Amino acid sequence: MSENKDPHVATPESPELKGEKFVYDFTEGNKDLKDLLGGKGANLAEMTNLGLPVPPGFTITTEACKVYLESGEEPAALRAEVSSHLDALEARMGKKLGQADDPLLVSVRSGAKFSMPGMMDTVLNIGLSDESVVGLTAQAGDERFAWDSYRRLIQMFGKTVLGVDGDLFEEALEAAKEAKGVTVDVDLDAADLKKLVKQFKKIVARDAGRDFPQDPREQMDLAIKAVFDSWNTDRAKLYRRQERIPGDLGTAVNVCSMVFGNLGPDSGTGVAFTRDPASGHQGVYGDYLQNAQGEDVVAGIRNTVPLAELESIDKKSYDQLMQIMETLETHYKDLCDIEFTIERGQLWMLQTRVGKRTAGAAFRIATQLVDQGLIDEAEALQRVNGAQLAQLMFPRFDDDAKTELLGRGIAASPGAAVGKAVFDSYTAVKWSRSGEKVILIRRETNPDDLDGMIAAEGILTSRGGKTSHAAVVARGMGKTCVCGAEDLEVDTKRRRMMVGGRVIEEGDVVSIDGSTGKVYLGEVPVVPSPVVEYFEGRMHAGADDADELVAAVHRIMAYADRVRRLRVRANADNAEDALRARRFGAQGIGLCRTEHMFLGERREMVEKLILADTDAERETALEELLPLQKADFIELFEAMDGLPVTVRLLDPPLHEFLPDITELSVRVALAESRKDANENDLRLLQAVHKLHEQNPMLGLRGVRLGLVIPGLFAMQVRAIAEAAAERKNAKGDPRAEIMIPLVGTVQELEIVREEADQVIAEVEAATGTRLKLTIGTMIELPRAALTAGQIAEAAQFFSFGTNDLTQTVWGFSRDDVEASFFTAYLEKGIFGVSPFETIDKDGVGSLVRSAVAAGRATRPDLKLGVCGEHGGDPESVHFFHEVGLDYVSCSPFRIPVARLEAGRAAAGSTGSDSR
Repeated sequence: MSENKDPHVATPESPELKGEKFVYDFTEGNKDLKDLLGGKGANLAEMTNLGLPVPPGFTITTEACKVYLESGEEPAALRAEVSSHLDALEARMGKKLGQADDPLLVSVRSGAKFSMPGMMDTVLNIGLSDESVVGLTAQAGDERFAWDSYRRLIQMFGKTVLGVDGDLFEEALEAAKEAKGVTVDVDLDAADLKKLVKQFKKIVARDAGRDFPQDPREQMDLAIKAVFDSWNTDRAKLYRRQERIPGDLGTAVNVCSMVFGNLGPDSGTGVAFTRDPASGHQGVYGDYLQNAQGEDVVAGIRNTVPLAELESIDKKSYDQLMQIMETLETHYKDLCDIEFTIERGQLWMLQTRVGKRTAGAAFRIATQLVDQGLIDEAEALQRVNGAQLAQLMFPRFDDDAKTELLGRGIAASPGAAVGKAVFDSYTAVKWSRSGEKVILIRRETNPDDLDGMIAAEGILTSRGGKTSHAAVVARGMGKTCVCGAEDLEVDTKRRRMMVGGRVIEEGDVVSIDGSTGKVYLGEVPVVPSPVVEYFEGRMHAGADDADELVAAVHRIMAYADRVRRLRVRANADNAEDALRARRFGAQGIGLCRTEHMFLGERREMVEKLILADTDAERETALEELLPLQKADFIELFEAMDGLPVTVRLLDPPLHEFLPDITELSVRVALAESRKDANENDLRLLQAVHKLHEQNPMLGLRGVRLGLVIPGLFAMQVRAIAEAAAERKNAKGDPRAEIMIPLVGTVQELEIVREEADQVIAEVEAATGTRLKLTIGTMIELPRAALTAGQIAEAAQFFSFGTNDLTQTVWGFSRDDVEASFFTAYLEKGIFGVSPFETIDKDGVGSLVRSAVAAGRATRPDLKLGVCGEHGGDPESVHFFHEVGLDYVSCSPFRIPVARLEAGRAAAGSTGSDSR
């Protein structure tokens, strides 16, 4: 919280926030009002409160945006409020918006609660017109500056507000530079820019169907509406879906008096970070560009100089900036991302926010801040998340591999990405959907490239730095990115890249290393991540960079393990997977799928069981399977000795163990035509026809199979019990749990449990060993969830099978729907995320919640877990903690993620704070 106690500063409890107040001066808000003022507006207010040099201005609230988006009209009171605040701003600045002799100019900038870099719109230099540009010339004493500012306004306004194709302005600008024989726009003089303004105005009149507005208030009002509208542009909606940002938040609009970085060599603009957002290391990080406005830096259209060079360019401003950066990081207690402008030696702060960072930086920074005493371990745990940890577990390039280096750029977002070179977003999306891995290569990216950036394995640009659009967006998405590779000449029209006489055509494979900035020709082999090596016990914390990261991960994981309530188990079907899971920190096996033990060479034995016509044939088949099953379980119990192992009895659709009906029919028909039909094939075909199901996932499987094939479940229970007895007699500590699948009614469970109890008693008598085997069920049908209170009378534990529960609640066949219409559902916003990826809290989740309550009401000591894919999903883990489960179970490689998120859930997090 801000320490500012000014009674005039609005707080969430202030009466004015409950009324129809839609506009707030920068002196009125604070950083805790992001819901109302957006992140940019709230932080501009906070910096104003701190006494930092912020240009005066005001913020139009997200509530005004919501009214506009819902009704299509601005709130009735908004215009008068804007006028009132504009009057106050003009009085403070001593000049009028757009007046002819000494114009006040303002920027109109978006600012949502969560940072959405480049996704929404900004217009600078509002207030310039054919008259006021003359006044600005006199005021600044610089004709070139005034006309450069005017052409920028027409270009931004035309594209953003009036919907003119931005390429038309770019082409005119490129033509002007070509005619002048220069390569950068700063080499165009005032006369060139005057001609360009005329061209830009003609482009607007022709393509927008109206003249560029000369009334400064009309410019501002139209720009405000354009920012509101930009909330629902395709690129903004796509970014929100990617980052899981709610679509109903709306954006605030910030109207800020202009300060100018394009007034000559003693002016400039830059972006700074209080720590390196790529690595987390402390130091001077950022980009600076002399004689430029802010969009020049972010767009990457001109290559910047490192921020450290500002010290030699303007030491006074540099020293002041360093002090402000220290103040902001101490105040926010986090990495801060800062935008600033220097106007003729005067430093101005235009924005600050908690900066996006790579996964490695997130872990390093969190532990650094603990060591500096700025935050405690609990807060450090909230500064990272499972998605970041998963990124750190991705492979990296093999340092010992033979490589062909093409060039080197700025390491903007780490990772090892390999793919075919593509030079536009459309191709990236198209090829990616066809299963190709691609690297998107551009001179610089812009917001229209977002869909291609999402589709690509990595992004490579020849321009821009760590603060360019490509770098910021890639870091936010966890995508590998190399920027500013100046040696690479990117020709998007010819769809190729040239470097040192070599031509890389579209479709050629390239590899980019976002940790070093190196770009290679061809596919570079990858090796395991050091974080994975750490979890597997093959790496320890030391002094080098990789070990430093491992040390940070170790510290945060150790704290998460200390505070979490949820235990984390693994889904594992064999000893190899079980041992790996144990190395990754698994506290048992939550799901051993025994049907996986019947594949391969054992399939014929299952066919025998299915084809058995008599009790004797069936018993023979079961006797052959028993020792094999027992051996499987002995290995599993040895691997997980001392930890619980939940064994799910056979749960496959029968068609998985039988030949394809079409192939078998053809084989039999051909054999009959040759008069050499195989008797076994004929019997098998009859069985396949008899057991054929239209929807096998809802047919004869799970408990139904155990009830229809006598002795099947008894054989499996016997194998489990005998393996447990043998392990116990060998001084081991087996902790087997027997799970009955696909139960829909308590009567099914009672019948199977009675048989299982009898088999266990027989094994105990035969071995002289007391076994502590528990019997429970998987809750994967809506009816089971709805009758959980009854089922708990016969079950000692529940494990929620959320994969099947999602299918049966939604009426989805996962194998079919994900490929057929899920993409459309995600694009239309019906899903924010696939319900098979993150649990549907309102539907499936409500059944889980009610089943937990009903089950524990019947049996207070009922053990509860989950073993679907959701068990390793970060957001779902928080839900399972909230509803009171005892453990989650997931695949071995997701165990560290589940451990971390279980700790975050226990520490009170409701989601990722590191957007």
